[in-house]
Amino acid sequence: MAILVVHHRVRDYDSWKPVFDDHQSVRASHGAIRHWVYQAPDDPNDVVVAVEFPSPEAAKGFMEDPSLRPAMERAGVQGEPTAHMRVEVETKDY
Repeated sequence: MAILVVHHRVRDYDSWKPVFDDHQSVRASHGAIRHWVYQAPDDPNDVVVAVEFPSPEAAKGFMEDPSLRPAMERAGVQGEPTAHMRVEVETKDY
């Protein structure tokens, strides 16, 4: 498993979220399994998204998809997002 973690600022979360949701089919076409969306507790426009993919190659394919940049622009992403990939080493429920 690979987790793609993206941190970005958006103009307005309530405008960003529907565009993110509409882009689900593209994530799924690259093998995305599930995602998590986080906001800073004091700033709903400070957003972190984590998307689980079956492999680093699948996540990279999504990051290179030509529809990603226009979707981010439509969603009101401000500046350049910070993205990094991690592979799962351990999961434990408490």
